[in-house]
Formats: sequence, structure tokens, C-alpha cells
Amino acid sequence: MAKAADVVVQCLENEGVEYVFGIPGEENLDLLESLRKSSIRLVLTRHEQSAGFMAATYGRLTGKTGVSLATLGPGATNLVTAGAYAYLGGMPMLMITGQKPIKKSKQGRFQILDVVGMMQPLTKYTHQLASADNIPSRIREAFRLAEEEKPGAVHLELPEDIAAEQTDSLPIPPSLHRRPLAEHKAILAAVERLQAARSPILVIGAGANRKMTAKVLKQLIDQTGIPFVTTQMGKGVVDERHPRFLGNAALSSGDFVHRALEAADLIVNIGHDVIEKPPFFMVRGGTEVIHVNFRSAEVDPVYFPQIEVIGDIANAVWQIGEALGGSTHWDFDRLLAIREANEAQLLEGADDPRFPLYPQRLVADVRQAMPSQGIVALDNGIYKLWFARNYKAHMPNTVLLDNALATMGAGLPSAMAAHLVHPDKPIVAVCGDGGFMMNSQELETAVRLKMNLTVIILRDDGYGMIRWKQSNMGFSDFGLDYGNPDFVQYAQSYGARGHRLESAEGFLPLLQECLGTPGVHVIDCPIDYSENDRILNTELRMRSAQV
Repeated sequence: MAKAADVVVQCLENEGVEYVFGIPGEENLDLLESLRKSSIRLVLTRHEQSAGFMAATYGRLTGKTGVSLATLGPGATNLVTAGAYAYLGGMPMLMITGQKPIKKSKQGRFQILDVVGMMQPLTKYTHQLASADNIPSRIREAFRLAEEEKPGAVHLELPEDIAAEQTDSLPIPPSLHRRPLAEHKAILAAVERLQAARSPILVIGAGANRKMTAKVLKQLIDQTGIPFVTTQMGKGVVDERHPRFLGNAALSSGDFVHRALEAADLIVNIGHDVIEKPPFFMVRGGTEVIHVNFRSAEVDPVYFPQIEVIGDIANAVWQIGEALGGSTHWDFDRLLAIREANEAQLLEGADDPRFPLYPQRLVADVRQAMPSQGIVALDNGIYKLWFARNYKAHMPNTVLLDNALATMGAGLPSAMAAHLVHPDKPIVAVCGDGGFMMNSQELETAVRLKMNLTVIILRDDGYGMIRWKQSNMGFSDFGLDYGNPDFVQYAQSYGARGHRLESAEGFLPLLQECLGTPGVHVIDCPIDYSENDRILNTELRMRSAQV
């Protein structure tokens, strides 16, 4: 016989769990004691939301379920945003929350919410552990569902009295499983349509961001020469320095990428998820689309593919490549001309000397400072579009960008999780001042854990992306300004090293110094978004229309 909390931890160890991120409460004390005696490392954070973001990013980077921990009531509600982040973003994560005793309780409804019900729309699975004997099966099922395509968030509630019970139940080993393969007739239909096309194009989405899929996609592109576009969450699946890379679908319309998609007569949409902003809009009688994914397409007014290839994506791409061979009649001249125009436009502003820093200079200098394997974790703001368009990802999962929930506050925790997974890689978090301050307290966690990472705070003293939208929609500038602390002193108060940028020319050497010096670094970087509208909207639409 063993205490139920010990069995929970044994089950976590059985699943290969390395870290539990979170903040325990009194309802978690049995579980906390069991963790103390285990091989699992508890990463104590300063906010449950940060713990959830870290667990989700761990899952995103490893493919294994990240685990977060919170108490009941307010601790559980603080996990909701992170749960939605993992659920929409396809990141395997388990949230464990505590609860008051469910068999006998003397505290009425104090702090008690229906947490299982609250988590229902945000998770693939949510369950209250009401019996110690059922713990192994419920935990195995939670991990199975969290990691099954499409990955996502799951939740278990462990009441205080159940955690203290005795049980003789044992962990259930994970089963050997293989994903189903696409049906042969679907492969042939896709191949026949590709062979009949004049100018096909590939669109690579988040679902293709798997190790084997990245490998076979590169083989297919090298073999056939078919040009490709990435969605924001598909960045880096194939090295974006590839001569057939046409660009990233960062904007909704009017970019060079959209001209390329309009010029193609067949789009092969690989691993795209409708949670991202659509990289293209289908119209009746327009360009045909082949949908290649783990799941069938969710049809809506702008997405209704004519052919669906459903099954393991890597195997489907391999089968298509094997059956396709090469094609001599394809004509990519227009697509590659659009690529050249896009490449020329992306180089503009890379050495702009104006200060505060212009976004093009920011992105170019970060790319120059970062090695191919370095990881950039982006918070959410207008700069995300600049990085999506201008920053070429050389490897998968080297640009951690959220184009699903698109929440602010995740940049710093995501960078911290990246450091734990890849302690040998340079890590940079890029945050707007608004997003940074939502979880800035985690600087203490990063310093306490002796992490090596650099945080770039893009300071414009307001919610810049909303201001851009506000201006574009003809509204007056109102309600989006705020004040900021002295970020250098703020960083130093946590034991980090603070740096104040004072010129555009000083940014690259300062960033290189931070990346080469152990510890947590914070760079206060004034940013100028005044030309966002001209460059990302008016001018870009005019120039791309001329290609």
C-alpha cells in the first residue's frame, strides 16, 4: 500500500516527467512532499500563469507533456490563460490543481469553484480524481490525450483527502502506438492533381513542425523544386534560407506572399490549423487546395479543400514524394520573381541608423547575433509581425511564436522553459513593455535558477499594436498610454543585469555581449513604430501589386 500522492508522482515519473512548474497551496501539501522524495524537479514560479506557459513551452519543444501545478480556486483560475494557450497552440500540457476534501469538509464553499467544469472548454480532457485506485488509469489517459495529435492541454483535480488515501494501485506503462497512415487512393489523388498542375506551391503550418516531417518536407522540396510558404507557427520547419522559400504569411493580405499564393494554381496545405489566421482565402472557382494533415479539414466559408490526405503527415509527404518523382512542365518563374522582390524588400532598413530603434534594424541585428540553433521567444505585439516576416528561422522551434491564442505575457516564461530544455543554446526573449510587465516577476525565478538568457524589452510606453489598429480604423489616439519603471533598475532589483540602449549602432554589440556573458540580462530598447502603417500596409500593398 502507498499514499495516493506518492502514486501520482510515480505515475508522473513513469511518463518521463522531468519538471513540475507551479505554486503549491495547502491542498497540495501531500503531493509536494511526494515530489520532494522523487526524481522530478519542482520549478517554483511567481505566478501560476507563468508556470502554465513554461509547461506548455516545454511540451512544444520536447513533444512530451509539460506539467503545471496549482492549488484550488484562485490558483486554478490563474492557469486558465495558459491552458487556452496550450489548447489552441497544440502544446501537450497537464494541469494538476488541488481541491478541498470531497468526502468530508468543514469549510463550506470557501474558495471552491467547479474547476473541472471551468476547464472543460479549454482542454482535451478534465477529470476529478475521486478515488485513489483510479489514479494510474486517469493519469495514463491524460498523458495519452495530451500527446495524441493534435496535442493540447489536459487537467486533473486532486482533492486533499484523496491525495492522503492509501492504495495498492500501480502506474500503467505507456503503450506502443503508431499513427494511422493516409489511405493510398488519397495519396494517388493528390499526386495526380500535382502532376496536372502548372505552378503548385506548398504552405507549411504548425502541424508539420515535427522532426520527421521537417526531414521529409525538405527532401520533397529538394526533389521537386516546389516553392513553399510558412505560416507563423510553421516557421523554421524547413530552413528559411532555402532558395525555394517564398516568405512567411505574417500579414492577413497584400504581402508578396499573397501574390505568390494568388499566382499558384494549386496549394498543398500541410499541417495548417484553422486556429492560425488563414494564410490564404479560398473562393469558389479559385485555386484548388490539397489538405494534408493528421485530421480532416474544418470547413468554413474560406477553407473547403478539394482533396484531403488524412494520416501521419510525415508518411503522407514521403508517399507523395515517392509517387511524384519530378515534373518537367512546372513553371515557377513568376513565383521565384515574387521571391526576389520580397527578398529585396526585406533587406531594406536592416542598417537604419535612426533611434529609437526601427523594427527592421532590430530584427536584422537579432538575426546576426543569434546562431542557427539559438532560440527567440516572442511575446505578443506588433513586433511579432516583423519577426515573422523578416527573421529567417534556420531550424525548427527556434522562433517560439504564438499565432493561436496570441496572448501577452508568455514571452519571458517561454524563454525560461527553452533554457531548461536547451541549457546550451543562446536564448532571447523579445517582449513589448506591456507584455513584459504582465509576468516580469519571473525575472526572480530566472535569476534564482541561474538561467542564461537575454530579455529585450521593446519600449514604446503604450499598447502599440492596438494603437496601430486604432489609427488604421480611423479612431482617435486614446486609452493606450501608460508609464514604465526604469527597466535597468528594475532588472537589477531582481539580481539580473540591466542595460540601457542609447543608439541604433549600439544594439548589436550590446546583444552580443549579453549573449556571451552568463546570467540574466535585460535590455531596455526604445522602439519606433511610427512607420508601421506605411511599411506594413500602404507601401507594401503597392509594391507587391506591381510584381
